[in-house]
Amino acid sequence: MSHVDTPAVRTPREVLSRYYQAMLEKSADDLADLYALDAVHEFPFTSTGFPPRYEGREAVRAGYRAAWGASPVQVQEVRKIAAYETADPEVIIAEHVVVATLPTGHTDFTVPGLLILHVHSGLITRARDYMDSLGVPSARG
Repeated sequence: MSHVDTPAVRTPREVLSRYYQAMLEKSADDLADLYALDAVHEFPFTSTGFPPRYEGREAVRAGYRAAWGASPVQVQEVRKIAAYETADPEVIIAEHVVVATLPTGHTDFTVPGLLILHVHSGLITRARDYMDSLGVPSARG
């Protein structure tokens, strides 16, 4: 774990690319290391048993470590649909579709999502993660 507080300045688009790589690898450490110490990660469309937000880098690390560690889902691909820069140079909005499989499944399933990342000095300060939280349970049947 690097726990870098002052990374080389990364653009929001570079942070987004690293975010997607962490998703592919299910690396809670790589993901959390993209966040500022006091960052907030929100899930506006949360599902039962999943928190509506993580407050702070270490909460992101612990939350994703628990969620990804307990999940049998294997991410095969993150299809990047579009990334939009905004009038605020520290904000990027990204559409994507996660293609994944379950070890017992015979086919891939997809989970669409939308991310809004606020990036200051190369670190995420706020993330709003609009994922189809019913996509994985639906795939399980």
